[in-house]
Amino acid sequence: MQKRQGATTIKGEPLTLVGPQLKAGDRAPDFTCASGLKDTTNLAKTPGKARLFSVVPSLDTPVCSMQTKKFNQQLGELKDRAACYTVSMDLPFAQGRFCGAEGITNMQNLSDTHDHSFGKAYGVLIEGLAMPLLSRAIFVVDAGGTITYAEYVPEIATEPNYDGAIKALKAAAG
Repeated sequence: MQKRQGATTIKGEPLTLVGPQLKAGDRAPDFTCASGLKDTTNLAKTPGKARLFSVVPSLDTPVCSMQTKKFNQQLGELKDRAACYTVSMDLPFAQGRFCGAEGITNMQNLSDTHDHSFGKAYGVLIEGLAMPLLSRAIFVVDAGGTITYAEYVPEIATEPNYDGAIKALKAAAG
């Protein structure tokens, strides 16, 4: 498995990411994530329309919370034309609690605790921490399964380019 040393930082400390660095034009890799206590989903089970994958280390941190709330607000108008997901290592219980408490209705949760396959396939699994976490990233995938936008945020404690991601999602949604 490919490893990318120093591919991201947390408060200036370099971290190694496991997996490839994907780019626009690449085929979106498959994955398996928990979508509930007994349920899993994969890329094929996501609707065949534009998809946004907002990847965060943990919903219980300020920047991740802000990222999820901002995308939730901005995605309301695309609800029928796009499927939007927050992907983290948080357990489905914690994801559900957060979204219920914050009124998140335009994003679905995917937990990569199942086998870390999203993190490995999309190159966002952080290596060397005491617990597995994903690096902050955004991926837009069109209806045909091609990545049209990929952003690996270089410093985990900073926010992604919301405007770039929304513009790419609107273009992919038609």
